[in-house]
Amino acid sequence: MIYLFLSILASSIIFLVFKLFDKYGINTFQAIVINYIIACASGFAAYTEPINWSKLASYSWLPGTFFLGVLFIVIFNLMAITTQRSGLSVVSVATKMSVVIPIAFGLIYYNENAAILKIAGILLALIAVYLVSIKKQDSSKPAKKNLIFPILVFLGSGLIDTSIKYLEDSFVSEQDVPLFSAMIFATAFILGVSVLIFQLIKGSQKIELKNSIGGIALGVPNYFSIYFLVRALRHPTLESSTVFTINNVGIVMVATLIGILFFKEKLSAKNWIGIGFAILSIILIAIVNHF
Repeated sequence: MIYLFLSILASSIIFLVFKLFDKYGINTFQAIVINYIIACASGFAAYTEPINWSKLASYSWLPGTFFLGVLFIVIFNLMAITTQRSGLSVVSVATKMSVVIPIAFGLIYYNENAAILKIAGILLALIAVYLVSIKKQDSSKPAKKNLIFPILVFLGSGLIDTSIKYLEDSFVSEQDVPLFSAMIFATAFILGVSVLIFQLIKGSQKIELKNSIGGIALGVPNYFSIYFLVRALRHPTLESSTVFTINNVGIVMVATLIGILFFKEKLSAKNWIGIGFAILSIILIAIVNHF
């Protein structure tokens, strides 16, 4: 359970860093690209075995890390487009509600426990995520022509979590978890830096030191958010549907708390109801997991 808590904490720190990007005018795309190489380096540093580069190509999970790295970049850009066209609330709900995909995968593919209390907890968690994600100050709604973007964010985000679960369960050994995580970020960095170089040549981007600092601040918690999530998924007594539900709800709650404490954000009645549902959902799922 400690890995699940640490995954929630690391993901919540990412939220805090992104909020600081706005405050200090940091170019998000540049910081994201730098973040990937920092996250990759963190994975290599955490890998306790000597890295045999010639053997790397033989790992059965390597193609999966390429796939995930591509998804990371694609979904990031789709989130940016969705935010610009439909607003922050829409992209927030689409991202967080995507947890239903890995939950359903765990229940169906792995035949995980589908007790009534657990299903009730999962449904409450989804309602909680939706209610907490709705912000008063962002009342934008997606036009019909823009609906494709939040739908793709929803599907892509869910596919990322589902793929991580499938790969770590089927192909990744215990000692290779840091290397597995590092290679996901390495692929994302290669793609991201290629796009960045193209934009620099075109003159649409300009390198600034503060963007690199922002990327470093983002990279370490980003690596550990994936690393600890994979560790939590490997826990013998925690099913993936439990891990993804508690992880998602926990991130929403901690991120909301950070918003209140550090950024003086105000919560609506719907937000408070969502927090209540979130707490209740965690209690229900914890009861099922305990017994």
